[in-house]
Amino acid sequence: MLEVTELHTYYGFSHILHGVSLTVNREQVLAVLGRNGVGKTTLVHSIISFAKPAGGRIKLEGHDITGFPAHQIVRRGIALVPQGRRVFRSLSVLENLTIPFRCRTEGTSRSWDIESAFDAFPTLRARRDQRAGNLSGGEQQMLAMARALVSNPKVLLLDEPSEGLAPLIVRELSDVIKELAQQGMAVLLIEQNFNMALRTAQRILVMSRGQIVHRSSPQELAENQEIKARYLGM
Repeated sequence: MLEVTELHTYYGFSHILHGVSLTVNREQVLAVLGRNGVGKTTLVHSIISFAKPAGGRIKLEGHDITGFPAHQIVRRGIALVPQGRRVFRSLSVLENLTIPFRCRTEGTSRSWDIESAFDAFPTLRARRDQRAGNLSGGEQQMLAMARALVSNPKVLLLDEPSEGLAPLIVRELSDVIKELAQQGMAVLLIEQNFNMALRTAQRILVMSRGQIVHRSSPQELAENQEIKARYLGM
């Protein structure tokens, strides 16, 4: 579904991504773990075209989308849930979901709309007229995910969705992410929460200094003390 090949990205003269390659399949959650500053967010920003890759290729269902404007990438079927949620705080829950509804992707395995997003996150239905800035952190994260789903994506990019949330909310989000994959979506999960990544993903990559340094199943990573100590500080 999503294929990234030998991706190189710079910020000014700083070389952030050094030939990153990965593949995310339909009905799969692929997690990328790593410490702060290793390039995880730059990876998703490169895919969604917030940062322009200097080299490499990004393909969606076999079609090259490298360097396409972000709005075209969204319309082709990739949605981002950004780090820090970044909901429109002065707008209501319903208004936050109405805006991306105009950028919908057609031809996906499931057709998402505002009501189906409310079905996935029932708490938001009860808060539909409340300002997003007055929601709790967990509710804002739900809204950020629902906002992405309303665009009807084939691929969902999640950047640190568990950040700052209580363990119970993290578990609920993990369950939703796994269900989305089961319904046919491809999910790229960027995380620092080791336990959430192991609980949610079928495959895990570890990043360090802009490169993928480890690829394995969750169970294999859980048993690899050397990788955990060297690259994850565990």
